[in-house]
Amino acid sequence: VQLQASGGGLVQAGGSLRLSCAASGRTISSYSMGWFRQAPGKEREFVAAIFRRGGNMYYADSVKGRFTISRDNAKNTVFLQMNSLKPEDTAVYYCAADQFLILSSIATSNAYDYWGQGTLVTVSS
Repeated sequence: VQLQASGGGLVQAGGSLRLSCAASGRTISSYSMGWFRQAPGKEREFVAAIFRRGGNMYYADSVKGRFTISRDNAKNTVFLQMNSLKPEDTAVYYCAADQFLILSSIATSNAYDYWGQGTLVTVSS
């Protein structure tokens, strides 16, 4: 499966953005999906995940209550709605997919087999 992330941009603190991750080649209904981010000089970190079965969602503590992950299997797209953005949310955001993701591995980037190219989110103070 090929993944294409989009929707990043420049936004003021307190604003909102919605990221999209469009899949091609395979239907995303076969995959659990995740979002990660990487700020300058920092390691890639987990943001959110949604499982292929049941659609259970999980979030990093730093974004819980502000970000929402969702999937539209008909559009073959996963979304990340980001509200109440903070300057510390500034990063390149990546979407990822895996067919056999397990709960204990959702925050581990190596658990995901497929990655999009990233989209830059910049939050100004």
